[in-house]
Amino acid sequence: MRILITNDDGINAPGLKVLTAIAQEIAGADGEVWTVAPAFEQSGVGHCISYTHPTMIAQLEERRFAAEGSPADCVIAGLYDVMKDKRPDLVLSGVNRGNNAAENTLYSGTIGGAMEAALQGIPAIALSQYYGAGNAALDDPFEAALAHGASIIKTLLDPALWDDANYRLFYNVNFPPVPAADVKGVQAASQGFRKNTNFTAEAQTSPTGRKFLWVRGGPQHEPTAPGTDAAANLDGYISVTPMRADLTDYDMIAALEDVLS
Repeated sequence: MRILITNDDGINAPGLKVLTAIAQEIAGADGEVWTVAPAFEQSGVGHCISYTHPTMIAQLEERRFAAEGSPADCVIAGLYDVMKDKRPDLVLSGVNRGNNAAENTLYSGTIGGAMEAALQGIPAIALSQYYGAGNAALDDPFEAALAHGASIIKTLLDPALWDDANYRLFYNVNFPPVPAADVKGVQAASQGFRKNTNFTAEAQTSPTGRKFLWVRGGPQHEPTAPGTDAAANLDGYISVTPMRADLTDYDMIAALEDVLS
């Protein structure tokens, strides 16, 4: 198996080392793991692509490249430059430092990389490690992802879990903020919503008198509704959420047609 990996925390992020180990186990001795990751951190860029300016790419080692762009840029670079002679069988994005559950999903560059792969017709899985009191102080806060990541991916590679729809499925996996031994299991979950949790802006004045705004995130340990991703994670479970890039609210189509007519 040929696997392309990327992330949004940057080429030197510890989570990417974890993903490399996971991908190598999945690929096997006869497989290949290729890395195209952002040269610098790209957290929060979502599905951004560098449409108005070129992306510089540099080879660091064999099958290891850094690109000055977003995770989606990196996937495009992988498919149309680095691996153009033979496309990957699978794209993995992560392992993100912090959760990409609930509303974080909409901002996440980790998700953006997996989404771009799906739009290009490649099976893709995003992986993120929730941080909290249960794992932040561990020698390896990613140990839940490292211990359970490969088995989750192997399960998700079941052909019954994929399709060839125009907006192809991809999967969002979040590991709970607990030690690996304390993970309770795996749950299929929908995307949750943290009430009263929003990104905000905080103003500060520099020593030169200029005003700057810092974007701040909201509380990450607010429980979401039962059966959703963050709720599962905070209860000690790995969440797996099937996703598509289609943003249409199909439940509203009929009502909208009635109003418009």
